[in-house]
Amino acid sequence: MKKNNLLLIGTHNEGKFREISKLISKDIKKISPKTLKIKAPKETGKTFRSNSELKANFFYKKSNIISLSDDSGLEVSALNKKPGIHSARWAKKSGSFKKAMLKILKKVKANRKARFICSLSIKINKKKIITSIGIINGKISKKITGTNGFGYDPIFIPNRYKLTFGQMQIGKKMKIDHRSIAFKKLKKKLKSHKFFI
Repeated sequence: MKKNNLLLIGTHNEGKFREISKLISKDIKKISPKTLKIKAPKETGKTFRSNSELKANFFYKKSNIISLSDDSGLEVSALNKKPGIHSARWAKKSGSFKKAMLKILKKVKANRKARFICSLSIKINKKKIITSIGIINGKISKKITGTNGFGYDPIFIPNRYKLTFGQMQIGKKMKIDHRSIAFKKLKKKLKSHKFFI
């Protein structure tokens, strides 16, 4: 198998692994860090971009396999853009994503503006790393609705839609969400390097 037919998707989050895998060509074999028994690095970056690049660099160094990493999260305007880059940690600290969502719903009143951000970074070789950012604006719903997706999907309603990500069919959500926006941008950048995923 050629090296560029094998891709390490640098996440231990099963929901992210599934969604990213579906965006990538079926011709490419996707592998998880869990399969290689590689633990996740500490996310010490101050931005989504710095964290996604940190992870892509880390997984490439550990595996010597082309590595694609994601850092994403929910920014809520009324909470000064929290939980932001700490979205997963917020959930862990709260006890679960459900408890974290209930916490957000309790705090958000009149201003329900929110957005999801995704930074995708791919480490192609020792010197080259390419990153793209995807953003989707929307609002926080008034209650937890839907069981599809993962994370904060059941409380986020994207602009021009009435359903939360948690209510949408996975295929529909994946065509419009922050991750797909970032992925489309990344594919364009990769084409100029004659690299395809």
